[in-house]
Amino acid sequence: MYKGHLLIVDDEESVRSVLRDFFEKLGYEVVTADSGEDALDKFIPGRFDSIISDLFMPKIDGLALLKMIRQKDPRMIFLMITGYPSIDSAVEAMKEGAYDYVTKPFQFDDIKIKLERALQARQLEQSYKKVNGIMWALLISIPIWLILGVVLAFVWK
Repeated sequence: MYKGHLLIVDDEESVRSVLRDFFEKLGYEVVTADSGEDALDKFIPGRFDSIISDLFMPKIDGLALLKMIRQKDPRMIFLMITGYPSIDSAVEAMKEGAYDYVTKPFQFDDIKIKLERALQARQLEQSYKKVNGIMWALLISIPIWLILGVVLAFVWK
């Protein structure tokens, strides 16, 4: 069962491989990138549901990648992972728009739950927008039909 399309970014092959295998078994379609540059080359707005990225990588680190991705797709769900946790890096990641922050060594259930919560929150937001749009359409169309009905009632007399 297809659950979503993920981009996993980490400069450590073992981390990319373990995360890819784990999420593919859960039904996600996974693309991996070995650097921030590689991730930017593979990223296309609308293609991915979420990005899971390491914080510390050479050249383009996770925070810089997060900023660049958010410029291309402000609604992208971005989970930051790191083996060197600090309060400052967690706060900075959240300020820049990361959905959550996960420390290595991570528990698979922890990262799975955080990702699923993020995806569910996005689905609820999209559902709310649809319902809100339908409500406004009805509010606008009902008075038009009432006016048209009254006009036609007078014309047919």
